[in-house]
Amino acid sequence: MTRTVTIGLAQMQMAPDPARNLMHAMELAREAGRQGAEIVCLPELFTAPYFAQHPNPEGGEKAGVPIEPIPGDTARRLSECARENGIILIAGSIYERAENGLFNSCMTFDQQGRMLGNYRKIHIPHDESFFEQHYFTPGDLGFKVYETDKGRIGTLICYDQWFPEAARTLALMGAEIVFYPTAIGHVRGMDQSEGDWQQAWENVMRGHAIANGMVVAAVNRVGNEDRMDFWGGSFVIDAFGKTLARAGSDAQIVLATVDLDHGRNVREGWRFFYNRRPDQYTKITE
Repeated sequence: MTRTVTIGLAQMQMAPDPARNLMHAMELAREAGRQGAEIVCLPELFTAPYFAQHPNPEGGEKAGVPIEPIPGDTARRLSECARENGIILIAGSIYERAENGLFNSCMTFDQQGRMLGNYRKIHIPHDESFFEQHYFTPGDLGFKVYETDKGRIGTLICYDQWFPEAARTLALMGAEIVFYPTAIGHVRGMDQSEGDWQQAWENVMRGHAIANGMVVAAVNRVGNEDRMDFWGGSFVIDAFGKTLARAGSDAQIVLATVDLDHGRNVREGWRFFYNRRPDQYTKITE
């Protein structure tokens, strides 16, 4: 029998009130489950507006947004959401306070509400309107892949999407689906001289899907926040680069049913992993 699983992406707009955002995210997860989603993913930093578009050399403690430990109250409520709705929940990301730093962290819960693990964003951007190095410590827990009854799931966060090494590492760890909770959009007054940012955003992850024979799903936020216009466009791409679903620019739930055996067939047929030459890749780690 073909192994299929239905993915739900909760593309949402953030309000100033963190409690309202958390409640709304759980409502969307619940509705996605009612619509048939077995795995649901929330956006990056979904409890607050995107604060890192503003430089703040004093760091995250002055950001005016919730920073909390894991486990903590938000983790508890998301765990309950996963259990009550019988879904695997990729909990976007929250602002985590730990003994050794402040992290952009993505928790994953199974259908029983058990936390399978916590991924801390490894690649931290720092450029105009994305001043995240003022707020976050680079992740220190390594890459994460979780064995579930709905497939082997990997998580990365937003800026990680631009690094093929991250996607390849998860594939080598056995990931069949990789989720990218995201916060990305256009910056008003900034010229896209390189080309279309949204097209590049989707295309780079299409390449990850094809090169690694795995499903890639990205969920973005929408709405206008100061200079940022978040474009939405959340999508699911199959293991050979076909877009199975793509959202528009409004808040919505995106559903797609993916065939995990298709990814296995791509890997076996195209044999990218069999023909790798790691002995020639030492330049990457210099």
